[in-house]
Amino acid sequence: MVRSIHHINFVVRDLAVAIPAWERILGRPCDSRDRLGGRDVNIARFRLGDAWIVLVQPTGPGAPADFLAANGEGFFMLSLGVDSLDDEIARLGESMLDGRRRAGLDDWTVQDLAIGQTSGAQLQYTED
Repeated sequence: MVRSIHHINFVVRDLAVAIPAWERILGRPCDSRDRLGGRDVNIARFRLGDAWIVLVQPTGPGAPADFLAANGEGFFMLSLGVDSLDDEIARLGESMLDGRRRAGLDDWTVQDLAIGQTSGAQLQYTED
């Protein structure tokens, strides 16, 4: 069962520009910067209550780079926190999934949902 909004992803062209803008918006410094090599992205995170705001800068080909090229900077994906990806995958069935689960930041494991099954929303589940 979905228990929370885990994180909200925004795709950006340049973290060096986006981080100061978000620091001004949120009134706080960036909590961490990371590289997610398996996705060819650099990441900046801001803690906001129980959720994260995640800025995603593509560094190579893949879904984030494709999204940025097609849509420009902005909202990319909403990630919903779950207790068990196994339980959610069993409940939803394979037709609701897009690809395989993968490692995310820290100890996060994520599973994208098929955009054709989500009314056009880019959603994923995250277990941490």
